[in-house]
Amino acid sequence: MSVALQERLPAFVPEEPEELAGFALTGRLDEPIVVDVSVVQEESSRITERPAPVVEVVDFARPTTLAREHSRLLELAMETFSRQWGTHLTARVRVKSRVTSEHVIMQTYDEYAASLPVNTAMVLCTLDGHSSKAVIQFPIAAGLGLVVLMLGGGQQRLRDGNFTQIEQSLVRLLMEDALENLRYSLESLLSTPISFDTIQYNSQFAQAAAPSDLMIVSAFTIDVGGQAEQATVAIPAEILLPHMGAANPLQRVDNARELIREHLSHLPVEVSLRLASAKVRPSTILNLAVGDVLPLPHPKDRPVGVSVDGQELASAALGAKGSRLAGVIVSTEENPR
Repeated sequence: MSVALQERLPAFVPEEPEELAGFALTGRLDEPIVVDVSVVQEESSRITERPAPVVEVVDFARPTTLAREHSRLLELAMETFSRQWGTHLTARVRVKSRVTSEHVIMQTYDEYAASLPVNTAMVLCTLDGHSSKAVIQFPIAAGLGLVVLMLGGGQQRLRDGNFTQIEQSLVRLLMEDALENLRYSLESLLSTPISFDTIQYNSQFAQAAAPSDLMIVSAFTIDVGGQAEQATVAIPAEILLPHMGAANPLQRVDNARELIREHLSHLPVEVSLRLASAKVRPSTILNLAVGDVLPLPHPKDRPVGVSVDGQELASAALGAKGSRLAGVIVSTEENPR
C-alpha cells in the first residue's frame, strides 16, 4: 500500500529556503502563509524619582518650639490682652469690637515674615536696649476702616495704600492703646519698655529682627461690627523667655521631708469641739420633735475634746470671743512625730 501511494504522488524536493518553510507549514506551495499577529502595547514601568531629602539644621541650644508650661503661660497672657484690646477698640471706634486669641507659637523672624501678605501694615515697636523690634501686624484696609470709624464714618471696604499723615496719627493712637494693654497683660514678662516706632507697608522689606532671631508670634481675629480681620503680634523671644523660668524645674529631694511638712503646715483643716456621746434607741431618733431634750453624759465642768478628722488632739473649755463661741485649750494630747 505504501509503495503504490509513493508512486502515485509526485515527488517534490524544495529548492529554496522560503519554499521549504511554506511547504512545512501548509503542505502546499500555492497557498500563502497568513500569520495572525496581535499587538499588545505594554506600558513601560515608570520610574519615579524620589525628591531629595530636605536637611533642616537644628540648633539644640536654641529650641524652636515652646515648652508646654511656657506656651500655656503665654496663651493666658494673650487671652487677657485680647479682651483688653477689644474693650479699648470698642471705646475708640464706638462700634462693638471683639478680639480673639487664636494661637501662640515660636518661629524665626524669616518664617514669620514669609507667612505674612506682602502688602500689609506692620507697626514696629522699639524695645529699650535691644536692636530687635516687636511687631503688630494687620491689613492696611482694616487699619483705614478703623480710622474711618473713629472719624464718625461707616463701615466700608477701603483701598490698600500707605496711610496719610492724619491716618498715621490716628493709627498710632490705636497702637499706643494696644501697647498699653500688652504691657498690662504680660506684666513681669515684659519688663523692657516698649514704644511705637514706625509703620512699614511691605513684610519683605521690614527689618524688625535678624532672619534667624526667634519670635513669639500670637495670632488674633479682630471682629469690628461683624467684619473679621486677622492680625498678629510678634515679640522677640529673648525678651520674654528669660522671665518665664525654667521649663520642668527640678528640685532636690534630700530635704523632701521638710518640704512636705512645710507644705502640709499651710493646708487648712477642720477643727471641731466634741462633747461626750450618748447612746439612745432608734425609736428615740425616729420620734424626735421640736422641744425634745437629749441628755448627754458630759459633766458641766469637764472640758470638751478638740479633734481633727475624728482624731482627738487636745481638750478645751468653752468660752467666747466677741459674739461667737470659742474653745480655750487647757491640755494637749501627746503628738508623736
